[in-house]
Amino acid sequence: MNRPAVLAVDGGNSKTDVVLVGHDGALLAQVRGPSTSPHRLGSDGTFALLDDLVAEAAEQAGVVAGTAVAEIAAVYLAGADLPAEIDRLTRAVAARGWAARSYVENDTFALLRAGTDEPDSVAVVCGAGINCVGVGRDGTIVRFPALGRISGDWGGGYQLGEEALWSSARAEDGRGPATALAGLVAAHFGLPTVMAVAEALHFEDLSSDRLVELAPVVLAASRDLDPVAVDIVNHLADEVFLLATTALRRLDLLDRTATVVLGGGILAGGDPTLLDRVVASLAEAAPKAAVRVVSEPPVLGAALAGLDRVGVDESAYTRVRAALSG
Repeated sequence: MNRPAVLAVDGGNSKTDVVLVGHDGALLAQVRGPSTSPHRLGSDGTFALLDDLVAEAAEQAGVVAGTAVAEIAAVYLAGADLPAEIDRLTRAVAARGWAARSYVENDTFALLRAGTDEPDSVAVVCGAGINCVGVGRDGTIVRFPALGRISGDWGGGYQLGEEALWSSARAEDGRGPATALAGLVAAHFGLPTVMAVAEALHFEDLSSDRLVELAPVVLAASRDLDPVAVDIVNHLADEVFLLATTALRRLDLLDRTATVVLGGGILAGGDPTLLDRVVASLAEAAPKAAVRVVSEPPVLGAALAGLDRVGVDESAYTRVRAALSG
């Protein structure tokens, strides 16, 4: 068989998707694995997992072992934030010989490409973490360091979990206002009290990674109008809005037609309390911006971006969209 056109990788904070796509847009292989974020695993851990996933995809597609599996490798990773990181990861991908050509970018760009074909666009991803990118029609790119609180970031599922636990602990011992979250947090982990949860985390009987599981708990409590949960969700909505409008402002798009793509597990979940506040705030600050909530997997954006660089007929885009949007 002819070599596939694109090896597309979306390595997020919670999962990794790898697909192989033909020149006609046919989906030739699709595999999923755990997080491959280099911030979480380090470079060696990231590429050990990616090597296995790429090999599995190649086998699924019937590509001969030991050869480049595609014309181009379009690799989008959470944790590819700073220029030095992107350069290092790009060299590492090229050295593996997965494709004749390859490049690495932050996974937020994959969401952006999945969400729109239009220039003058911004994407905010809110899953386990939070990030934003923007691209102008003149090629200007706006991005954020996305290193957590040390670079001014707040938000994402893990942050919601931390805030839920913090507020619950203070409610339980009297330092903070009462909240239904206290009982919900303890019950979620099958423990009698919030302090028992804190102790389990402290002694590492409970992995701190599991705090992200509390994000849906916070959103549900907010919908039930628990005041503490409402404050947390409003804070998140305001951060999403702030990232989007800051990117729009830096691109000089606040008063111009633009697209704002929202995605990632938290935003794509469609929680009305969260999204209504984001959309209303954007309508006031950037009245000409069109907001699109993307439920398609970001690996679709990686595949589309790879096809952009290979050069294919329009029908290939339609075909891969249909294959990966179901």
